[in-house]
Amino acid sequence: MGGVLGKNESPSSPKASVPETKLEAKITEAMLRRETEGSSIRSFDSLVLKFPKIDENLRKCKVIFQEFDEDSNGAIDPQELKHAFNKLEINFTDEEISDLFEACDINEDMGIEFSEFIVLLCLVYLLKDDPSALHAKSRIGLPNLEVTFETLIDAFVFLDKNKDGYVSRNEMVQAINETISGERSSGRIAMRRFEEMDWDKNGMVNFKEFLFAFTHWVGIEDNEDEEGEQ
Repeated sequence: MGGVLGKNESPSSPKASVPETKLEAKITEAMLRRETEGSSIRSFDSLVLKFPKIDENLRKCKVIFQEFDEDSNGAIDPQELKHAFNKLEINFTDEEISDLFEACDINEDMGIEFSEFIVLLCLVYLLKDDPSALHAKSRIGLPNLEVTFETLIDAFVFLDKNKDGYVSRNEMVQAINETISGERSSGRIAMRRFEEMDWDKNGMVNFKEFLFAFTHWVGIEDNEDEEGEQ
């Protein structure tokens, strides 16, 4: 899912991680452009303080998700996603839409669930600034969500200390230790957070992996499970 890391390559090496797909390459390129602007976040603690507001704004996306889930089966299929992009006036090619669908359909059941939909929209928001893409000047038409997505991108930029488009284990430890009070947080917390993000266990976390972990941190998946049990 993330970049490919050779057995003998150092995680700190800029060339150690190679995107597996054309879409992942575009995501990494877009993140590298964004990282030149820096991050307004100064500590992991300050990021954690933003969790409730981020959670609140992301949950408001549920109404949008339900609108695009035309058959109300709890997931958006490829055709429904194309309809959603048309309604939001997101000018992606069929190939780009298919690539995004495949990248975000984590359980490969041909359906984008709510947490996956949030990740997909955030990737769209990041990719909209790709100058080589047909959709370069498009907007996703969701101002409140776009502010939240910008915060998530800002968070990733803060974590990626060497600005290579990936977050390493050492960078995660460094970020968590940079608290507002100056106190050093537990290394175990950093390791646990990193392991939650590094799904493919290659020692590097890309933006997509970060987004899926973030939806878990703020409880989006827990909320889905609770709704399913009702």
